[in-house]
Amino acid sequence: MPWDSDNAGDRNGAQPLRGLRRLFRLNWYKYKQMGPSGSGMPRPLALLLAATLAAVVVFFAFTFRVNPDELGVVMRFGQVTRQEPPGLHFRMPYPIDELRLPKVTRQNIIEIGMRSAANGVAASATSVREESLMLTGDENIVDINVVVYWRIQNAQKYLFNIKNPEMTVKEVAESAMREVVGQSNIAPLLTGARGKTEQAVQKLMQGVLDHYGAGIRVDQVQLQKIDPPTQVIDAFRDVQAAAADKQKLQNDALTYASRVVPEARGDAERILQGAKGYRLQSVAEATGQSARFLKVQEVYKTAPDVTRLRLYLETMERVLGSADIVIIDTKSVVPFLSLGPHAKLKQGGK
Repeated sequence: MPWDSDNAGDRNGAQPLRGLRRLFRLNWYKYKQMGPSGSGMPRPLALLLAATLAAVVVFFAFTFRVNPDELGVVMRFGQVTRQEPPGLHFRMPYPIDELRLPKVTRQNIIEIGMRSAANGVAASATSVREESLMLTGDENIVDINVVVYWRIQNAQKYLFNIKNPEMTVKEVAESAMREVVGQSNIAPLLTGARGKTEQAVQKLMQGVLDHYGAGIRVDQVQLQKIDPPTQVIDAFRDVQAAAADKQKLQNDALTYASRVVPEARGDAERILQGAKGYRLQSVAEATGQSARFLKVQEVYKTAPDVTRLRLYLETMERVLGSADIVIIDTKSVVPFLSLGPHAKLKQGGK
């Protein structure tokens, strides 16, 4: 019988058919004993059983199921003819049609520099030093652990353009990480350049995979750890602490300078403006005195006696205006009198 051979069927649908063949062989002789005197089963029952088995074989040979996280890629004589979404679909049996079922919705993970434990706890991960140790652009060594999240973007390219997708992604990730680290100094890597480094590695990886036509999309590159080697980590921490202290002192000095310099500039500007004001005031006063003297000179030329008397009186007013002793001259045309509380009155020399 054709089902007696384990080599019958195609590669992709062989497992269900083999199971049916084994089940049929195990129960075939039991069914033969169901007839009278053990000579065989009734003909109608045998035909029904044969029809049922034929229907099952045809069903498994001509149909296939695509799971929710998969995409069915159907090849006819080795050439891709169509792609089927999740569900039950029809196909021709092998060797006419072949089937590939890549998991297109699953997010895959590649680890560089470490291997996570079975429980998935990062703290219990095992370090792989031949992958994690990398040389920076300033000739220092850093210990880096990287996790790459990726998924299938184009199933046909993923299946037929690259031979070993997971190994390809791992090698591209390690190569991109070493290139980015080799172009960076160690100080930014250990401090604030983590996000920039992740973006640079992701962009470089995606470019290389697109060049390969891998049909893979890199979702995220995540740096788990960036540290100096264990042997020199204490020295690096001391250096980082000293650098932080240096930066703090520089910031304090800049803060003090930003406060003192504007104050000094303000004082200088105030003094300069005061000097300019004093100069303008002095010039104006001198100009006024000069103009007054010229006016007095012109008047003096016209009436010398009156002018001399006026100048005398104005001078005496200025001199005696702040004096405690007031002299009253009865012979003068305009006598002076001070009513201050400390004034002493003398008249005619008495």
